Formats: sequence, structure tokens, C-alpha cells
Amino acid sequence: MKACSLNDFMSELTPWLDKDFIRSASMQKDGRLVVNFLDGTKNVYTIDDCTQEQIVAVLADLEKKGIKTVS
Repeated sequence: MKACSLNDFMSELTPWLDKDFIRSASMQKDGRLVVNFLDGTKNVYTIDDCTQEQIVAVLADLEKKGIKTVS
């Protein structure tokens, strides 16, 4: 698990924002964001500088890019 800011999370994820790399993204009940990659890698993030609504907005943006999301 990785703790980071929303800006750091988006910077880290930007090169992979494509349905050809990311299988799915979801928010767990405890607020952690889970990103599953097609190669089997799973990254879990605790984003410590934003609200749950902001994370839901990030998931909505990922879904617009064709990435399966669950919130």
C-alpha cells in the first residue's frame, strides 16, 4: 500500500491511463483506491489529501477513458 497525495497519484498513474494497461480501478469501503493492471499487478493507494467525493470523481474520469471502475 502506498500513501500519497491526489496530485502524486495522478502523476504516477498518467502514463498508464489506458484500458490497454489498466484492467480496473475501485474504491474499497475503507477509502483505499485499488488499481488492477492487465499484467496482474495490483497497486493499493491511500490518498491522504482529498475527500471521498474527489476520489469518486477520479474513478468517473477513469471510466470515461474506458477503464472499468467500481466505487
